Amino acid sequence: MKAIVQHAYGDADVLRLQEIARPTPRANDVLVRVHAASINHGDWFTTTGRPYITRAALGLRRPRVAVRGRDLAGRVEAVGAAVTRFRSGDDVYSETTAGSFAEYACVPERLLARKPANLSFEQAAAVPVAGVTALRALRDVALVQPGQAVLINGASGGVGTFAVQIARTLGADVTGVCSTRNVELVRSLGADHVIDYTREDFAGSGQRYDVIVDLAGRHPLAAYRRALTRTGTLVLASGHGGPFIGPLGRYLRALALSPFVPQRLRVHAAKPSHTDLVALTALIEAQAVTPAIETTYPMADIVKAIRHLAEQHARSKIVIAVRDSHAATTTEGDRSE
Repeated sequence: MKAIVQHAYGDADVLRLQEIARPTPRANDVLVRVHAASINHGDWFTTTGRPYITRAALGLRRPRVAVRGRDLAGRVEAVGAAVTRFRSGDDVYSETTAGSFAEYACVPERLLARKPANLSFEQAAAVPVAGVTALRALRDVALVQPGQAVLINGASGGVGTFAVQIARTLGADVTGVCSTRNVELVRSLGADHVIDYTREDFAGSGQRYDVIVDLAGRHPLAAYRRALTRTGTLVLASGHGGPFIGPLGRYLRALALSPFVPQRLRVHAAKPSHTDLVALTALIEAQAVTPAIETTYPMADIVKAIRHLAEQHARSKIVIAVRDSHAATTTEGDRSE
C-alpha cells in the first residue's frame, strides 16, 4: 500500500510517499481502508521532533511510528477475531496512533466510531483529534454551564472552530478571538462576539469571562487571569515555547499557581476516545456541529500540506484525500494486467 512515512526528524521534506506492507489486524483490531485523513499541529511536532522533550515519547533519533497522521475516515476492510461492533463495509472514523496517511490502517475497535451519516469521508476525517480536544476542554475540564461567558482564543483554528460550536451547544455566550481574515468564519460558526486580535487585545478590554480556552498560547498567565472572573477557569490546550521544552514551562507554572488562587488554571491534552466520538456524532447528526475545512490536498502533496499548516497560519482543518491514491493504484494495476 502507499503511505506517508518518516525516517528522520526535520522539515516537511523528510516525509516520503512510499510503498509499504499493508497492516494485518490483530484480534481486537479493525483494518480500515482509509478514504481521508486530516492534519493536526501534532503532525508538525512529530515531523520536526520539536520541542525536543517530545522525543522521549516519539523516539529519540527518529519516530518510532514511521507512518504519519492520526485522524482518519474510511470503510472497514476486515476485522480481527475478537471484534464485535463492526464488520466489513461499515463506514467509520477515528483517531489512531498507528498512522493514518496511508491507504490502510489498523485501529483498535475501542477507538472506532461509525461515521456520521450526514458527513462525507473528508468532513469526517477532520473531526477526531480536534473535535475531541474541544469537547473535553469545554465539557470535562472547564465544566461549562448554560449562560456562562466563554472566550475561545484561537477560534479559527482546527480545535477552535469546533470549540466555538460546542460551547454554543452547552448554552454559553461565546466570544471568539481570531485575525481579521477569519472574523466572518468565526461569526458563521455561531460566535456571539468576535474579537479581531490585530485591532483589540481581549486581555486589556476590561471584559471578564467565566471560561477562557487558550488555543494560541501567546499571552502570559497574568493577562489571562485579568480577563477571568474571580472564580473563572483557564484551560491551556496549546502554546508556544523554546525548542527544548516548548510550552511545558508555561503549563507547569499554571499548575503550580492554581492551588493558591481562586481561579482554576488547567492544562488539557485529549486522548483518543470512542465515547467522545459518539457524543460528537450525535451533535453532528443533529446539525449542531459541522466540521470547517479550509482545503484538501491529495496524499502525494503532503509536503505542501504540512508547510501550509506550519507557515500560512491555516484556518480550520486541512484534509488529506487518500482515496485518490486508491484509484491510482487500481488504475496502475489494471494497466499491468
